Amino acid sequence: MKEILNIALVAHDSRKKEIIDWVRFNSDLLKGHNLYATGTTGKLISELSIEVSQDDDTALVTHPFRDKVHLLLSGPLGGDQQIGAMIATGQIDMLIFFCDNLVMQGHQNDVSALSRLASLYNIAFATNRTTADMLLTSALLGNEGYERKIPSCIQAYANRSVK
Repeated sequence: MKEILNIALVAHDSRKKEIIDWVRFNSDLLKGHNLYATGTTGKLISELSIEVSQDDDTALVTHPFRDKVHLLLSGPLGGDQQIGAMIATGQIDMLIFFCDNLVMQGHQNDVSALSRLASLYNIAFATNRTTADMLLTSALLGNEGYERKIPSCIQAYANRSVK
């Protein structure tokens, strides 16, 4: 896997606060990677402010993700599909998708397609904070000896004969 990863961040409305808290908690790890996010989630991440304590007991407010998040469309307006296309073309290495599984989404087909593509193309994929934390802190993250395997079924399907 590459040392600098392309990480897609998505959150349904009821879980936006949770993903922002997760980004804040993991800001030191995330700021070294390329971040892509759908609509409002990306806007909230790019506006995130973090207080850093100074040696003289003062606090410095930083905005570690200002101008560093690649903003895509809102999920229901095509952002989920943009990320799906990026996964299919090898441009996304990890998907963090805090989805609300208690509510049927108006764009549920897009949500399902995004999950299917993340699984099909064998990218690191988390739908909750615990799994996202484990992915981001994995010893395999940035390990030059680790290579993500693209399933052979993809090439077989692309080269199938159609009668």
